Amino acid sequence: MYLNTKHKASVFSTLFSDPETLRELYSAIEGVDVPKDAIISINTLSDVLFMGQLNDVSFTINDQLVVLIEHQSTINNNIPIRMLMYIGRVYEKIIERERLYQKKLVKIPYPEFIVLYNGVDQFPDYMKLRLSDAFINIKGLESIESLELTTHVYNINHGRNPQMLEKSRNLDGYSIFIAKIREYRKKLSLEESVKAAKKQRVILLGWECLSMILPEQLSSLLKGCALLYQDKT
Repeated sequence: MYLNTKHKASVFSTLFSDPETLRELYSAIEGVDVPKDAIISINTLSDVLFMGQLNDVSFTINDQLVVLIEHQSTINNNIPIRMLMYIGRVYEKIIERERLYQKKLVKIPYPEFIVLYNGVDQFPDYMKLRLSDAFINIKGLESIESLELTTHVYNINHGRNPQMLEKSRNLDGYSIFIAKIREYRKKLSLEESVKAAKKQRVILLGWECLSMILPEQLSSLLKGCALLYQDKT
């Protein structure tokens, strides 16, 4: 068995692709209530060469906070390095280059880096991954302050971090959705998994983010999810 992470990432990005679902998602992750009048601007990066997204989700809140969220089904310890590259690109999008050459200090949105994990490997509810863990150790430089980037990783498998999932009906629905697809793929073929998931449509429509996609994109969405776990050929 192997994991087709491209499909899962695209499903997650599609489900959380509008300001209101992102407002709910961020509020649940941080345990806060983002005000209804807070302006959420999506700035997810695009990869022109491959005609797709470079990162999963990135957005600003009132131009004061910039949030990068990645969804992972396998833990990648290099995610802080990737986040460093992503945030540089995001800042390039939201900051006028000319301002960087002016004398006055340019204030930039405070960055926050989040990973939502729901793979099959054992993983705690929460873990921090730091960029500095990747630095080559050089004797005598340990005490010198340098660049740091901390990524906060949360386990969103169904039954994990219940307080977070309870606060986000959409994230909870997504967690159940993936768990159900995973269950189907253990017993059924790809096509049978899609059919079985379609029968769950009434249940899935109870979650706003899933109902926005269903039914018009139902088949392609479910097929993408079902492909997450398939025999390697």
